[in-house]
Amino acid sequence: MKVLLLKDPKDKDSGPDPYIKELGSYSLEATLIPVLSFEFTSLDSLFEKLSHPECYGGLVFTSPRALEAIKICLKEKSKKEAWSKSLKQMWNIKPTYVVGKATASLVEEIGLIPQGEKAGNAEKLAEYICSREKPNSSALLFPCGALKREVLPTVLREKGIPLESLTVYQTTQHPDLQESLSSYFSQQGIPASVAFFSPSGVKFCLQHIQKLSGDLINQVKFAAIGPSTAEALQGAGIAVSCTAGSPTPQDLAAAIYTALHPHNC
Repeated sequence: MKVLLLKDPKDKDSGPDPYIKELGSYSLEATLIPVLSFEFTSLDSLFEKLSHPECYGGLVFTSPRALEAIKICLKEKSKKEAWSKSLKQMWNIKPTYVVGKATASLVEEIGLIPQGEKAGNAEKLAEYICSREKPNSSALLFPCGALKREVLPTVLREKGIPLESLTVYQTTQHPDLQESLSSYFSQQGIPASVAFFSPSGVKFCLQHIQKLSGDLINQVKFAAIGPSTAEALQGAGIAVSCTAGSPTPQDLAAAIYTALHPHNC
């Protein structure tokens, strides 16, 4: 059975994509189509803020892209030296809050220690942060995308925990998306399941998939990586067959397998 994954591929250097590998262990044939392109912005401002850890109570990351922005900053020799010599240690005295394992592993790559990775989504991470931070303490620095959801900032604001957001990337549609989808459907046919990995993915892909599937759209099991993506699908009138318990290859693969084989479970 075929599964279409609407997500960016993992770095080519780090082996096969873990979602394709995990679905393969259930004898599901997964294909990955990149959906999004990212344009990084305000990198000088980002590093300026990272250069003053004394002004902040900690860091918050809800997206791997925000870490990519930092890694781009650290490619510059002088900034990399400043980070290695003192900044990294100064930030490590403070908490670095993250959503999910992918973001946590990127935090570790820049030498910081992630907390809260098991939260799995912004709502649970906000609760976790509120249980550990005092109201009216130093602001948490939150590098984020232009399309960030307001769940985490709203919860923290209501609890009196200051958060300083900085937009460090813009999200746009991948230039090859329509062509890739058309090619997939013409060559592979209609997949048994389509998995979405972000509300942006729903926005950019869903209409194309509905058009390409035609009357057979009701046969497709739609999967979501988390609750915000599931909400976006439901808001567009799509019945969500399954949502991953947490945003990991293991949980998504198990959820898709169960949706496709309800009699076996």
